[in-house]
Amino acid sequence: MNGHEAWERGFKNCNLCEWNCRVNRLEGELGVCGAGMPEIAYCNLAQVLQSYSVTMLGCSFKCIYCNAYRLSQYPGSGWFYRGYVSPLELASEAIYRINSREGRAMGVDKISFTGGEPTIHLPYIKKVVEEARKKMPGLGVGFATNGFASLGSLKQIIDLCSYVTFEIKAFNDDTHRAITGAPVEPVLRNAEYLIRNGKDKIRAFRTVVIPGINDNEIVEIAEFLAAIDPSVPLRIIPFRPSYILYYHPGPTKARMDEIGKAVLKTGLEDVWWSGYYPVDVPERVKEIAKGLKGTEGAKIAFAYSRLAGCINEDRICGECPKKLNCPEGLKEPWLLDVD
Repeated sequence: MNGHEAWERGFKNCNLCEWNCRVNRLEGELGVCGAGMPEIAYCNLAQVLQSYSVTMLGCSFKCIYCNAYRLSQYPGSGWFYRGYVSPLELASEAIYRINSREGRAMGVDKISFTGGEPTIHLPYIKKVVEEARKKMPGLGVGFATNGFASLGSLKQIIDLCSYVTFEIKAFNDDTHRAITGAPVEPVLRNAEYLIRNGKDKIRAFRTVVIPGINDNEIVEIAEFLAAIDPSVPLRIIPFRPSYILYYHPGPTKARMDEIGKAVLKTGLEDVWWSGYYPVDVPERVKEIAKGLKGTEGAKIAFAYSRLAGCINEDRICGECPKKLNCPEGLKEPWLLDVD
């Protein structure tokens, strides 16, 4: 087929997401996502997910608050990333990193795909997993999605994956379109389908609270999920100012608690919320700072580094015995628990 491998045929008449653009990405035609052949932003060992995480470029949404907009809106963002990696090369790399000393120490036993939106690269992802499982048959597979897959793609995702993280960004259609540029109906349809046909694959549904925009719809999302199955997990995440909403305020702790408690009343049994937009230095940082030397500002900065694992009280990195293996190199900043 014109020199293309079998897995590439899924890009010839692309209907992977609900835009159903039907473009021939093999010949350079572009749909709403703007993606051609699959490209990778970066890969890393992810401690929280215990996975080798592959971050794909491009997205079917154009979210105004995206904290990864440089890669989700690629190539329009103008940034440069790793690019195309053959499925066999990526699979071999993933297995090597999973079996590395660091991977074993983290308990890594899966490969996960995020973005951007991995659905728009599904044929490639399936091929990567196929090659990786030749080397590690029990390899788990994670998938983080905005939920805008075509129904055919969603069925493949359920079959392929060990777990799925599914984000619902709003409940009302106008709010969803205002945030993402896409209608909400396919997302809600897919959420229900996933619950009814792949509940055992659900890691969590998640919603980001954006004050003044979608914060009054979180309870509606919870009611929607509870009506289908009250046992499904919902994670409520605080918005952090970014991209087009760079100057928009984040939620306070009081607002997050108010929403979380209201969601519990919907009947959902597995609800978690945490975090908020900070308006002061965390108490834990202040406590650590009291025992440090320097100006008041330096003490606060030193305290953050200490929390992240710095062993050098004066932070003169050139004199530190750990300078080539710095424990302060935090790969996942959210692990720095300062609440």
